[in-house]
Amino acid sequence: MSRQYFDKLDLTILNALCENARTPYLEIARDYGVSGAAVHQRVQRLLANNVIIGSHCDVDPTTIGFNVVAYLGICARPGSDINKLVDEIAKIKEITECHIVTGRYDLIVKLNARSNSDILEIIQERMRPLEIVSTETMVSFREAFKRPLPVENE
Repeated sequence: MSRQYFDKLDLTILNALCENARTPYLEIARDYGVSGAAVHQRVQRLLANNVIIGSHCDVDPTTIGFNVVAYLGICARPGSDINKLVDEIAKIKEITECHIVTGRYDLIVKLNARSNSDILEIIQERMRPLEIVSTETMVSFREAFKRPLPVENE
């Protein structure tokens, strides 16, 4: 999809929803001085044009017992079907992100686990049968920051 340009209302809507996806349309409308219907129509257009591709609820993983975050660099077996490997990795519920990358690894995944021993079990028991030659595990001490990309015109 090509780069899109937005007017001031689009930018206001996108930035408000990126900051908090639960921001009511009427609140955005009041802040910008337009009707709630105008904001609703803009959001529908942004959805239809795949500018907004969803909204979500962030749950603090520690509140549900997932106290360790690790990133795994994965080297696939030469000649293996990377898409098939991705499909198999997607079946491991503790893996919440998977990126096909260039460089040293074929994939980088984010894994949320209850403990270090759970990480070990996932790698040794559930990932071993897959088309993987090697993994490198990097445990995250803490997330320093996370933010949405700024939505602006150049």
